[in-house]
Amino acid sequence: MIGILLITHNGLGDSLVDCVQHVMGHVPPNLKALSVWASDNPQHLEDAARALIAQLDTGDGVLLLADAFGATPCNIARKLCQPGRVEGVAGVNLPMLLRAVCYGNKHVTEVAHKALEGGRECIIPMDSDLESCNVATACADN
Repeated sequence: MIGILLITHNGLGDSLVDCVQHVMGHVPPNLKALSVWASDNPQHLEDAARALIAQLDTGDGVLLLADAFGATPCNIARKLCQPGRVEGVAGVNLPMLLRAVCYGNKHVTEVAHKALEGGRECIIPMDSDLESCNVATACADN
């Protein structure tokens, strides 16, 4: 099972973890969040992220999910990426995170791809009939 680390502004990552708990009924043990506050030292956060990656990596790799490309959380995550071992995706949203959690038993590169798909495919008009992004069926294909 891959680890999933959210690196986000303020408490966004913690809020997304709370949403996963609401949807799934539990927080998977392979999911953690690191908050980046304006007053934080980026080097200390990078060190904290490295420690969380080491904790989350049970041998299958870690997926880093950051909120906004080019912002401090993403810049920290980008420094930690190692293709095929520690993959990163920016623009995290709840459908993306749910997809990553549901496919956490796949290879880290495949989970990164599934997260990207979930993030893109689930931004749709609310009057759409698209069922693939329904929260109830988000993990059904796995």
